[in-house]
Amino acid sequence: MAKTKKASKKAEVTVEDTLKALYQLQQIDSEIDNIRRLRGELPLEVQDLDDEIAGLETRVSHIQEEIDNFEDSIVKKKNEITDAQTLIKKYEDQQKNVRNNREYDSISKELEYQSLEIELCEKRIREYTVEQDAKKILLEESQAVMDERKKDLEAKKSELDQIIEETEKDEKELIKKSEEVQKIIEPRLLIAYQKIRANARNGLSVVTIQRDACGGCFNKIPPQRQLDIRMRKKITVCEYCGRILVDDEISTEIES
Repeated sequence: MAKTKKASKKAEVTVEDTLKALYQLQQIDSEIDNIRRLRGELPLEVQDLDDEIAGLETRVSHIQEEIDNFEDSIVKKKNEITDAQTLIKKYEDQQKNVRNNREYDSISKELEYQSLEIELCEKRIREYTVEQDAKKILLEESQAVMDERKKDLEAKKSELDQIIEETEKDEKELIKKSEEVQKIIEPRLLIAYQKIRANARNGLSVVTIQRDACGGCFNKIPPQRQLDIRMRKKITVCEYCGRILVDDEISTEIES
């Protein structure tokens, strides 16, 4: 019994009702398109800035890590110099108490070796300092770029949030209306509508006849075909662009 009632309810939806529903759905979806168009490229710009900032943060982190490594290397070389200086003092004290030339020569070699170690460490410290200073400049530049991008992101997000706040309520209401109207339309027709809409440059899947022509592609429609469309006995599509055609009076009837 329930199935009979359901079938009867579906049978009550005439072709004219379907055409009106398709046209109404198009009007609702076009309004949703207009709202989303207001946002323009902002969501993409926000995403791009987010990605760029993430990349800059990684870069800054790596540069800082390199600076820290140079600092550790400088400290290490300074400690090696201190150790060498301690050994030099020790060897100089020993040299004062040598008993023969062989001991003196041996200690002299150790002193020379430690002096060379100090020179090498000082050279490395100079090199590390130059590289560290270069990295510090690069860090400042990268940090400045990142700070600038963060300001841009904050401005873009603020602009996007404002647009969303102004339009979110309307968009939700329109989406709800769209879903309600879709229930009237047969699934196969709804799929066809959505497919045409996806492929249409302006998102128009259902158009009225304007000046004896298709309101989508503006190609002329023969008088007999126009009469069939006004009769609303079948779904008619434009033979040129594939859009669903309705007569121009249907909009007045829906609005009233």
